[in-house]
Amino acid sequence: MGSQPSSNVSDTSTPPVFLTGAAGHVGANLVRRLLDDGVPVRVLLRAEDNNEALEGLDVERVYGDIRDLDATREALAGCRGVYHVAALVSTIDGNDAHRRDIFESNVLGTRNVLRAAREVEAGRVVVTGSFSAVGYDLDDPSTPTRESMPFYPMERTMPYERSKAMVESECWHAAATGQDVVVATCCAVVGGNDFLPSRVGRTLCDFANRKLFAYVDGGFEFVAAQDIVQGHLLCMERGRSGEKYIFSTEFKTISDLLDLFQEVSGIQRPRRQVPLRLMLAFSEVASYALSRLHPSYPQRFTPGAIRLLQQRRHADTTKAREELGFQPTTIRAAIQDAYAFHYHQRNAITNPRAKRPELPATAGE
Repeated sequence: MGSQPSSNVSDTSTPPVFLTGAAGHVGANLVRRLLDDGVPVRVLLRAEDNNEALEGLDVERVYGDIRDLDATREALAGCRGVYHVAALVSTIDGNDAHRRDIFESNVLGTRNVLRAAREVEAGRVVVTGSFSAVGYDLDDPSTPTRESMPFYPMERTMPYERSKAMVESECWHAAATGQDVVVATCCAVVGGNDFLPSRVGRTLCDFANRKLFAYVDGGFEFVAAQDIVQGHLLCMERGRSGEKYIFSTEFKTISDLLDLFQEVSGIQRPRRQVPLRLMLAFSEVASYALSRLHPSYPQRFTPGAIRLLQQRRHADTTKAREELGFQPTTIRAAIQDAYAFHYHQRNAITNPRAKRPELPATAGE
């Protein structure tokens, strides 16, 4: 902490919009949409992170860390409008150091962004929320979730879920003291410009490369990358301060996703289904061991992820549709975009039997 931000900021007559998390999946798509709309953008990056998503883009780059209040305040100075997308996303319980990283990055980082935005008078702050931090019907988790349902902390939850619920508390506290804050609640994202890549993106590549031999059933709400971008823009333009809006494209089971993966890739989907109870038991043992012996090792099917799939939670997007005019696309189109991106731009699909898709519209950016 305490580091001073460095930047390549240039003078401009129009104040830039400020964006955190621009190197991630949502941020990479949001920054491109803002640039397409002619909006000047300043992004806050950590120099040690993978910032490939910003290569070649005409944005102001400021290097710092949202956990550093002074650096965040300096980076925000002169901006008008804030999209706070950055978060440490994780579905593992992890060790003490991991849980502390989640808390400091997500909760304290959000507190710093809100405070800095207020102090430099940057205007409205749109904060990216998580569907996993929204409440649900305890008797029937598949009942569509609405924004008014409070997060339920009395069962086993992931550190990430708890941190994002605390992020919302930071937002409501700021709004109660007069700050202009809106939360854009995000579901599992599918689409292009997935540089890191995401869990769904990695699974799609494994599928196309014939590395996926079985699957677990269950389901979740998925949102197309362009739809969650639309949601953020609508929150900035039309959202009510102190409110949150859920953005989802469609509910899909894992089997539904595999059918779509087969359609876009031409590769036959696996038919072997692993029972959720068995997979949950296996993931408990594996995750416990990995979190303690190899905490940095990536984990695909964690106990937290399995439990979310098991709940088959649905989203009610009525509020976003009626108040903001949200109009979602389809997950099928989002998977096509994702497949083309991973095939052409990441060269991550190497199976010669996989279909060669058309070049994505973003290929030349």
